Amino acid sequence: MLEPMEVHLTAETEKKLKDLAAKSGRGTDDLVEDAMAGYFDEVLQIRETLSSRYDDLKSGRVKPIDGEEAFTRLKAKTEAERNRPA
Repeated sequence: MLEPMEVHLTAETEKKLKDLAAKSGRGTDDLVEDAMAGYFDEVLQIRETLSSRYDDLKSGRVKPIDGEEAFTRLKAKTEAERNRPA
């Protein structure tokens, strides 16, 4: 059996946790466990995406673009979306 872990929260975060527990009818331990599991899943997914993109760059499948060029493309795309008929 795993030993319990002590987690220190700010007073504000602890209040939010307790309020959510009261509203949801779930225990604070369950809420923290779910939140941490979701967080780790998200971090793992982001890490896999970044590794994949790095591999694409390293292999030459994807060519890097200059930051200014990326900004210019994003700006043009945003303008095109704004000017698109509804």
